[in-house]
Amino acid sequence: MIRKISVRYTLRDCPEDKREAAERAHAHHASRCPVAKSVGKAIEISTDLTFE
Repeated sequence: MIRKISVRYTLRDCPEDKREAAERAHAHHASRCPVAKSVGKAIEISTDLTFE
């Protein structure tokens, strides 16, 4: 049984002036993702965003 999903996003070569927009999108995407919405009550979902 799946109880937890961890998603790691890595953005490579993201311009400095676009990082704030990427962080905003990351902060809100799970609440708007149909898959996350459908399993979110039964499965804990965590995400991480890093820049390289």
